[in-house]
Amino acid sequence: MTSFQIHDARACQLGEGLLWHPSLNKLFWFDIMARKLLCDDGREWQFDEHVSATGWLNDDALIIASETALLQFDLTNGTHTAICPLDAANTGTRSNDGRADPWGGFWIGTMGKNADPGQGAIYRYYRGELRTLYAPISISNAICFAPDGSHAYFADTATSQVMKVALRSGDGWPDGDPEVFLDFRGENLKPDGAVVTADGLFVNAQWGSARVACYDADGSMTQSFELLTDNITCPAFGGPARNQLFATSAKQGLNAEQKEAQSDAGKTFVINTGLEGQKEHQVIL
Repeated sequence: MTSFQIHDARACQLGEGLLWHPSLNKLFWFDIMARKLLCDDGREWQFDEHVSATGWLNDDALIIASETALLQFDLTNGTHTAICPLDAANTGTRSNDGRADPWGGFWIGTMGKNADPGQGAIYRYYRGELRTLYAPISISNAICFAPDGSHAYFADTATSQVMKVALRSGDGWPDGDPEVFLDFRGENLKPDGAVVTADGLFVNAQWGSARVACYDADGSMTQSFELLTDNITCPAFGGPARNQLFATSAKQGLNAEQKEAQSDAGKTFVINTGLEGQKEHQVIL
């Protein structure tokens, strides 16, 4: 049986975008539907549009992907400034999953606000340039990176497949075409957020399955961690030794009966796994 605790009892409509800040030793995440950034020290910040993913810039600032832009967010006073637009002319999309890469770049995916087929894309921001990497995408997810920087993972949840792509060693841009790493179509699994351990295991939250599952480099599942609610959305390793696995969840997608039965839906969990995560990479503007 999975050993876990509720790390934060604030119930999100759609918890997402976990980040353990390695020098502040604090956990940050979002309630996308409430347009909020939360921190496990009890703070939360309200935005005027959807916000979904973040990376750390320094001890005072984060990069945040919003509905229409990449933002530099000041943790000391709660203000933000725009770094660059993000699909700003398209009122039907919002940001979703994202993570910093080993070169200081920031990958971010978008999707239709109603999960409209093919309305999203995956982008990379690097050294002042935002470049489209993959489109069309319906529900961008599972953006994460091998510890040696050799490849990236990403998913379009709607396809039930996780992709893997080689990265150039000098600058981290994709090198060649993506290939299928995990194909869940026969299992009816929906890959959501993901993270890679320090020794290269792929750890994936699976929407609708009440679990986080771990896969080796060959795509074989090594273990799974069962949780209290169906819609687990995003994992992240944290704690001073990076040996705590945190996971967000969502009330969204549950009917009234399920919400009554799953009273912990939307809360943020911490799981005892015995695994060790990578240090989250710093974004370089």
